[in-house]
Amino acid sequence: MTSIISKQWLLARMYETDLVIVDCRFVMGQPEAGRIAYEEEHIPGAIYFDLEKDLSNRVTEHGGRHPLPDMENFRRTLERVGINNDIRVIAYDDQGGAMASRLWWLLQYIGHSTTYVMNEGFTNWKQAGYPLTDKQPIRIPQSFTPHIQHDMVVSMEEVRTSSIEHTSLLIDSREPNRYLGLEEPIDPVAGHIPSAINRFWKDLKLDNGSWKSTIELQDHFKDIPKEQEIIVYCGSGVTACPNILGLVKSGYTRVKLYAGSWSDWISYSGNPTAMGDEEDREEAY
Repeated sequence: MTSIISKQWLLARMYETDLVIVDCRFVMGQPEAGRIAYEEEHIPGAIYFDLEKDLSNRVTEHGGRHPLPDMENFRRTLERVGINNDIRVIAYDDQGGAMASRLWWLLQYIGHSTTYVMNEGFTNWKQAGYPLTDKQPIRIPQSFTPHIQHDMVVSMEEVRTSSIEHTSLLIDSREPNRYLGLEEPIDPVAGHIPSAINRFWKDLKLDNGSWKSTIELQDHFKDIPKEQEIIVYCGSGVTACPNILGLVKSGYTRVKLYAGSWSDWISYSGNPTAMGDEEDREEAY
């Protein structure tokens, strides 16, 4: 089964007892908007995970704007809503899959592999005339045993080494203008990590909002060798996750997340920053 499932697939299975649907809608800068939207209407049976309360840790001096959650707290969150090691989890959002992909990545990281992202998102589900409700389900708590995949994430020091020695390929998932340093609407410093190339995460999607097919994704990443170790980052470790999902779906196996991402990188005063396009710079040589 693919890591991305269709709304039709979910419609046919939404009441199966070994499946948990998670609404991950979240609007950056409007932290309550996702929960409010969930309480108004959601896919029947869906529970709600908040990006900043459930899928992130508190912000400190380092670690970025959305640090990874404490894994013991995250385990308890999963258990509280009835997610055990065997349950299937279907995540959706209304943000192009960014927040749902964050949950997908976190569950892979904690050792839960049967996790999927719904294609197209909530608005498309609603426009199709599929069932909606405002009722919040009662979930029976379950037991979850973590098997943390430590090699899925890298530290700032490892990123610094890769940037200098080119031991891994760094991929920046942000909008091109943020990567190039032409604008920075969120973080206090513009630019990117030196040696990183840009692969904007929204380029994984078609104009209608659906994910590209596996063949189209493979073509999107065709210039990156399959044996290459890849470190993906974004502004805060959220929109890097769709790129990781796309890479994994395309057959890449050595893909890691720099969880703190750009907002962590610039929190260390000694870290260098770069402007412009690294790939253009390489071609010039």
